Amino acid sequence: MQAPQAKKVPKELKIHGDTRIDNYFWLNDRENPEVIDYLNAENDYGKEVMKPTEKLQEELYEEMVSRIKKDDESVPYKKKGYWYYTRFIEEGQYPIYCRKKDTMENPEEILMDVNVMAEGHSYYSLGGLSISPDNKYLIFGEDTVSRRIYTLKMKSMETGKLLELNIPGTTGGASWAGDSQTIFYTLKDETTLRSAKIMSYNILTKEEKVRFIEMDDTFNCGVYKSKSEKYIIISSGASITSEYQFIPADRPDDAFTVFQPRIRGLEYSISHFENKWYIMTNWDAQNFKLMETDEVLTGRSNWKEVIGHREDTLLEGIETFRNFMVVEERTNGQNFIRVINQKTNEEHYMEFESETYNCWTSTNVDFDTEILRYGYTSMTTPSSVFDYNMATRENVLLKQQIVLGGYDECLYDSKRMWATARDGKKVPMSVVYRKQVQGQNPGLKKRPTLLYAYGSYGHSLDPYFSSIRLSLLDRGFVYVIAHIRGGEDLGRQWYDDGKLLKKKNTFTDYIDCAEHLIAEEITTTEHLYAQGGSAGGLLMGAVMNMRPDLWNGVIAQVPFVDVVSTMLDDTIPLTTGEYDEWGNPNEEEYYHYIKSYSPYDNIESKDYPNTLITTGLHDSQVQYWEPAKWIAKLREVKTDDNILIMDCNMETGHGGASGRFEALKETAKEFAFIFMLERIEK
Repeated sequence: MQAPQAKKVPKELKIHGDTRIDNYFWLNDRENPEVIDYLNAENDYGKEVMKPTEKLQEELYEEMVSRIKKDDESVPYKKKGYWYYTRFIEEGQYPIYCRKKDTMENPEEILMDVNVMAEGHSYYSLGGLSISPDNKYLIFGEDTVSRRIYTLKMKSMETGKLLELNIPGTTGGASWAGDSQTIFYTLKDETTLRSAKIMSYNILTKEEKVRFIEMDDTFNCGVYKSKSEKYIIISSGASITSEYQFIPADRPDDAFTVFQPRIRGLEYSISHFENKWYIMTNWDAQNFKLMETDEVLTGRSNWKEVIGHREDTLLEGIETFRNFMVVEERTNGQNFIRVINQKTNEEHYMEFESETYNCWTSTNVDFDTEILRYGYTSMTTPSSVFDYNMATRENVLLKQQIVLGGYDECLYDSKRMWATARDGKKVPMSVVYRKQVQGQNPGLKKRPTLLYAYGSYGHSLDPYFSSIRLSLLDRGFVYVIAHIRGGEDLGRQWYDDGKLLKKKNTFTDYIDCAEHLIAEEITTTEHLYAQGGSAGGLLMGAVMNMRPDLWNGVIAQVPFVDVVSTMLDDTIPLTTGEYDEWGNPNEEEYYHYIKSYSPYDNIESKDYPNTLITTGLHDSQVQYWEPAKWIAKLREVKTDDNILIMDCNMETGHGGASGRFEALKETAKEFAFIFMLERIEK
């Protein structure tokens, strides 16, 4: 079967005295039947290429599903006299949200069976559930297209029936005022999908009011209730600036008060506690510090320092209790939980053994408790939920993710390694592998290796356990997460050094990590595979252009590859809010810098590695036409006979399939792709 060749319709794109010719610009039109025909042709060709792996894909899917406890249940938490939890039934693709009154021995009340709601939809996503303070109503959002636009609906808690409420175009969640009549929610801009407007709606009078419009198109806004439940809070944020407004939750018609007016570059977040506010801010503190202020006098001139700035430690979050404060921090690429006794000022750090772990505070709704609920995982330890007594330091394991089929942690090993980047910076990597695999070298010696990274938006890629990943490890693969610049793994500077006019550090860090794995003889170029999605797909495109010789195969998931054109089009979702991440190419300096690495603009006539590209027709985060144009141009100019295929899901968006098992079919295909290249047949 011949690979599809997209027709060329040259389009001139001019700015700053520079002209780009885009032969595949015509693919931007989703309504054009020729575009759909081309996407279908790519899908058909991809299926044909992957045909020899169909049996293996089925085996991998069954293998992954077989490790999952299908009738699983979350650890319940108590709120206002009810125990809340989610559970799955044996063949259910979606969770069931439940609660029980007073004790777990009492009858179950089903809040929402998502399996029932999803019937008749190829895609279904449930937005945040929100129960009215008087326990009579449940608000939820639903998205059946995968564009991340939700319609708010309401259910009676007394009858279980849906009530007359249908508010389209929202972000999916709502917050109740204290009167159990007024809800606050966020509307999205219909074109750009920017969260732009805060609304309130009275379910009795049916009165809808605009409460706030975010006029700055680089900002998004949202609304939520403070943990203390005393305030309704509006947040407005761009990537480097924030602003909050608040009203008492029991006075929903009040005008909102601005907490601290926005100042470009000033980031802060707020937590209400008793009669004061805690503020986490970057004010003269690149890695953030904690401050507090009076409940009424909230402007910056009133803030007092509680936890000072530290050059080596990033402050990531706090959790407040009556007698304790819990601080989440990140030092040297690892995260820590610090417990401070607010009465005695004594403090201690919780202890964790692995060097490739992740810990986080979990659902903590009760102020008056000495118990902290937190989560823990490592590259070899399944996700676990603990209750930790902050006074006695007693630790109780409540639940660990069950891996069916007999997972033995002792058969696997993980470690942290450091690669030296070309500018001398040390880049951490989290590595996991199976110690002994038949037919493979013992330990870390010339093994097939999958190198994963993201490296954007200050998003840190913490180590984690994956039962799905065992399908790689048990076949001899080493799995590596590269904590490259552009993430916040080593603090805010690590992020700042991988964005805007320093974005190329992200790509060279990844290449230098790969070179390190090869130099240490963990793998070779013939057995090294690269994987990344979304902004990590941009990373894939960039390193394929810069060092195509390093990889035997690349998996680029929903890749952001046409950076210049996307960032010049302010009608596309996300664009205006991303100028602080990539730069605004309407400014000449940023235009030329972005153009110098944008994957689509830098494809050359040379050999490229075997490549699998995935996308979704309804993707709102990375438009389908970016990967479609990319594969068309790659196919036109590359000089090799390596595999180049694209899987465009014609029914879903950025997150892929919505069901818990359905999504595994996509992973099985990706694994089968690299196994095919490794000549692993089962």
